[in-house]
Amino acid sequence: MAPRHHDTASQFGSHQEAIAHAIGERIGQPGDHETPIAGLGFFRRDSPTPPTACMVGPGIVLVAQGAKQMWVGGDAYPYDTSRFLITSLDMPANSEVTVASPQQPCLGLVLKLDVRVLAELIAQGSLPPHRDRPVGVGVGIGQATPALLAPIARLLALLHEPEAIPVLAPMIHREIHYRLLMGDQAARLRQIAAVDGQSHRIARAIDWLKLNFASPIRIDELAARVQMSAPTFHHHFRQLTARSPLQYQKWLRLNEAKRLMLNEHVDAATAAFKVGYESPSQFSREYSRLFGAPPKRDIEVLRVAAKGSNALAVEPANSASA
Repeated sequence: MAPRHHDTASQFGSHQEAIAHAIGERIGQPGDHETPIAGLGFFRRDSPTPPTACMVGPGIVLVAQGAKQMWVGGDAYPYDTSRFLITSLDMPANSEVTVASPQQPCLGLVLKLDVRVLAELIAQGSLPPHRDRPVGVGVGIGQATPALLAPIARLLALLHEPEAIPVLAPMIHREIHYRLLMGDQAARLRQIAAVDGQSHRIARAIDWLKLNFASPIRIDELAARVQMSAPTFHHHFRQLTARSPLQYQKWLRLNEAKRLMLNEHVDAATAAFKVGYESPSQFSREYSRLFGAPPKRDIEVLRVAAKGSNALAVEPANSASA
């Protein structure tokens, strides 16, 4: 058994090294970077960072070097080169880099999940029997394996062969989904792929909130929109996102207001009205609770910290970011 274990460890290390090299050679500076492959992004951090608000969409976050931690609803989800983060729906969270240095930067990737591919693979019926058990909040930590890392490494290798990306990337992407469905996070993936399931209905409600966060919402109307009773909707929404629908809406509003002030240079009162607040003082109080400082001071600190760099922009509140 020892040689087999050694071979597995060797394969794991080889794939991990290839992934880290592919990311490092394309990213010379800290930041988040898109790639020519749809749904695939890279990130690099040269030092540990405090928890930073972000919206993470359905996908996996894989660290090839260093370590990170995601905070959702007060719970920490640490992951490193041996474990990956998986999210099953759009999750407001706080992302923290725990291990990184200029000599050994934190390098990793974000790969979006395709629910249609998951559903097709499940429908084929060739997967192991499914044990119907609840998985709780829509975020988890999975074990990285050579079987999963191998297709990811091959996907990244396509960056050196751009003409092959349209042909080969979809097939490798499908293989990655298959490997995930064969792994320890299969129950979570099956949950989001079930069109008639509660998770799918909550995802539809989230899609509506992201487009209409500036409008007043009534829980009973939003529940009816996704064909759920108000109590059931509220229970499952909180279970999956670690927030109530109103808290989720507030998070979207405040992050969009921050983007408006930082990227579009609007004042706090204007940003507050644009995202749906009727009272600038209420907006300031809630902004301070979320970000730790009043709007004007927070933006000034961010501008000073980002002066001379390209790290100033903030993503729109209704889009996913790593």
